[in-house]
Parts: sequence; structure tokens; C-alpha cells
Amino acid sequence: MTDSKDSMYPTKWLSKASTGERVACDLRMRIISGQIESGSILSENKLAADYGVSRSPIRDALKKLANENIIRLERMGAVVVGLTEKEIEEIYDVRLLIETFVFERLVRMETKNLVKELSKILEMMKIAIKYKDADEFSYQDVLFHETIIRSINHSYIMMIWNNAKPVMESFILLSMRVRFEEKYDDLARIVKNHELYIEAINTKNRDIMIQSLHLNFDDVQGKVDDLWRSQQMLSSEREQQK
Repeated sequence: MTDSKDSMYPTKWLSKASTGERVACDLRMRIISGQIESGSILSENKLAADYGVSRSPIRDALKKLANENIIRLERMGAVVVGLTEKEIEEIYDVRLLIETFVFERLVRMETKNLVKELSKILEMMKIAIKYKDADEFSYQDVLFHETIIRSINHSYIMMIWNNAKPVMESFILLSMRVRFEEKYDDLARIVKNHELYIEAINTKNRDIMIQSLHLNFDDVQGKVDDLWRSQQMLSSEREQQK
């Protein structure tokens, strides 16, 4: 497969992934970042050659991406659809609906262990900031929210989350890489927002819950802006390489 240094997706996250999943993760990142532009045609043969794999895992990868609506499978090959700003915001609408529902369940649950677990994850986020590790921060950020969602043990909520997670995770990775480069001082505010999440869960105070959701999801526009900035940076790099 393609040399790990060329992969846009963190290879250390893929230790247990199949070849098809590895290809899907990298292609997803390249499409969402704009490195592979909307309207591009993806050929199974060319992708197999580029990644140094057979056509079977390529087909698996393309099926995954088609299910996520970022490519469209046609006779001539896969057509890249990409993501619009509206679609990214819709992904966060789904997150907001899920996390609002989860908070209401948590009001009626014992949350001591959850608070402890979230506090540990938040410490890992702080360490990632200290060492300027955008990928680790992104991993812990996604884990933070997934831990909250998983805590209510609701199989259908988890199914919705898992369906949205691959695209959302790639989006967060790309936007956080830009934020670490260009808006590093803003990360302290993001940590504060997550501290408010933990306080809301610990106290079961709906007013704090509303405030924490408001602060975290108002930050989506900043992340959308970071993604477009990431695409501009990649476009600039491609122009310089010509």
C-alpha cells in the first residue's frame, strides 16, 4: 500500500483496519480536504496501482465512501461528490440532536464514573495541546463525545453515531490541523468548553447543559472555516509543485 508518510489519515489509528478500510480512510481525507476535487473520476485500476493493492479492497473502500455520499458509483467509475458547507453543518445537526437526547438520559443516571472517564480524556487533550499534536487532540476530542454517547447504552443512537463518525472524524482532523498551525491560542477556549460539558454532566444542571451545547456547537462555524482554510493550503501547495 501507499507509503505511510503519504497517507493523510493517521496510520497509527489503523493498526487493526483491513486494507479496504485503510484505503477508504485515506481517500476520504483527500476528498474532504479537496485534494481530490469534486467531479473527479476514480478508477479502480488506477487506485489499485496507486495504493499497491488488488482491486477487491479498492471496491470495498469505494462502497464505504458511496454509502457516506461523498462519491457516486457509476459504470465509468466512481464520481467524487465531496461535501458542501451545508452538509457539514447537517452532520453537526445530527450530533446536536444525539447529544441533546443523551444529556436528557444522563439526568436520570449515575454519572460518577462517566465524569471520571471524561476528565481523563480531557487531560489527554491538554497534553496533546502542550505537545502541539493536532491528530492526538482530534482523536481525544472524538473519543470524548463518543464516550458520552456510548454511556447511555442505546444501540440505535450508536448506529447513527457510527454512520456519521468517519466523515466527521476526517473533518475534525483536517480543521484541527489548521487550528493548531494558525489558531493555537484558541485551543484553551475549546478545553474550557469541554470542562463545561463535564460540569453539566456532573451536576445534571440543564442550564449548564444548554450552555455547554451552545458553546461547543457554535464552534462548528470556526471548524468549517478551518476546513476551507485547509483546502486553500492544499490547493496552494499543488500550485507550487506544478
